[in-house]
Amino acid sequence: MNRRSITTLLAAGGTAAALALTAVPAQAASFQGGNYGAYGMEGQYPTVSGCAGTFKQVGSTRYAEGMALKYFYSDKCGSFARIENSRANCAAVLERSDSGAGRADGWVSETVDPGIDYAYSKIGNNLNGRVSRALLTCDGHVWAQTGWY
Repeated sequence: MNRRSITTLLAAGGTAAALALTAVPAQAASFQGGNYGAYGMEGQYPTVSGCAGTFKQVGSTRYAEGMALKYFYSDKCGSFARIENSRANCAAVLERSDSGAGRADGWVSETVDPGIDYAYSKIGNNLNGRVSRALLTCDGHVWAQTGWY
């Protein structure tokens, strides 16, 4: 192997090592579980055409450590959770119950993006006898929640 190819190889290896050690900021992500996605509108954000502007806040804002949890409902589209003034490692969670019994069958969550202090979940379809509720979770613990609507 000639000197030039070794130099090129070492430079490329050094660049790869530097990139591997560089911290890449995490991006917010939507997670879901149970049978979330089984009903119409689920998997869509509340800004989707036909739903935007139809949501109204239901119930009072819940607070924990200065963070706010809000629950929004539309009789056309379903519901979603929103958190505000949130710290990192927190998520807006929406749980949905198929039977209306207040036992979560499906859920969706959205984490807080780096550099901002709010997040909102995708839509949960709590129409036709189904119910849902909103939760504010941080580091895997529930800090605030609404009742079932």
